[in-house]
Amino acid sequence: MALIPATILTGFLGAGKTTVLKRILTEAHGQKIAVIENEFGEENIDSDILVSDTTEQIIQMSNGCICCTIREDLRATLQDLAEKKRKGELDFDRVVIETTGLADPGPVAQTFFMDDEVAESYLLDAVLTLVDAKHAPEQLNERQEARRQVGFADQIFISKSELVSPQDLDALQHRLKHMNPRAPQQTVHFGEVAIKDFFDLRGFNLNAKLDIDPDFLNADPHDHDHDHAHHDHGEACNHPSHAHGDHSGHHHHVDDDVKSFVFKSERAFDPAKLEDFLGAIVNIYGPRMLRYKGVLYMKDTERKVIFQGVHQLMGSDLGPAWAPGETRNSKLVFIGIDLPKDILLQGMEQALV
Repeated sequence: MALIPATILTGFLGAGKTTVLKRILTEAHGQKIAVIENEFGEENIDSDILVSDTTEQIIQMSNGCICCTIREDLRATLQDLAEKKRKGELDFDRVVIETTGLADPGPVAQTFFMDDEVAESYLLDAVLTLVDAKHAPEQLNERQEARRQVGFADQIFISKSELVSPQDLDALQHRLKHMNPRAPQQTVHFGEVAIKDFFDLRGFNLNAKLDIDPDFLNADPHDHDHDHAHHDHGEACNHPSHAHGDHSGHHHHVDDDVKSFVFKSERAFDPAKLEDFLGAIVNIYGPRMLRYKGVLYMKDTERKVIFQGVHQLMGSDLGPAWAPGETRNSKLVFIGIDLPKDILLQGMEQALV
């Protein structure tokens, strides 16, 4: 049986996850979707989608979608759904897990790698994070869960952008980009997300292209069309969340603990040295490492090595061959909470041939 694609939908309280979900569930796309609400025993908020007074955990909807609320182990629910699908008791094409607004998506994502039974049935496609433009600046300042959700995202949807000024939206996008340069951002109005932007994004696929712009720290494309001086986000910029779109004459010096940085080199890695270093780093900083991903140039191989990890779990895979004439280089992005950038960069440097 083919693996069932799974999508994790996260976002802080009130960001509009339910609205987006309803839209996805009710659109005529011909797909049968199983939705798992990861509510951790809170009162069920989505009585419109899920019939809340039923004792039955799984509800079959009229358009063939299935909804279930889990108040216990996600693993058990995923296994249960996969088994019902195998036996022909339930018919669905894919799974969407809506996490509670206070959840760190990390452990949810790890379920797909750590549990063999789940890994044999499901393929984690992507983590989608919804950010509320109006309340995000405050939430990101005050709540680590909100920052983690951004750091974990493969795709960021910004809701309620019509409630803020273009400058404030620009400042928020800028800040999100510094926290997570790998995730494309898109503004959505009233939950209107196209299916193609929601499913089959291959965010967790090791062979998916590394969708970061490694130069985002060096030059700021936002600044071309402003008349003030060009900012350089080199080492001198200590505050990755400068609100550059704020033209009221001051910058917000909010220093987010979730940050990203990129390592680049045209020298090859020594596989043994790199493995030792990464093993040690993950051992010490694993819980603080949200996502890390890269394309590596390794000694003695004609193929690219694609590498990625979530918290303490990391994996690598052989990618395509280096093309004739292509510059061989390594590019890695690390996204985490208060990671020691200098130690990581120095260690990577020392693992080169």
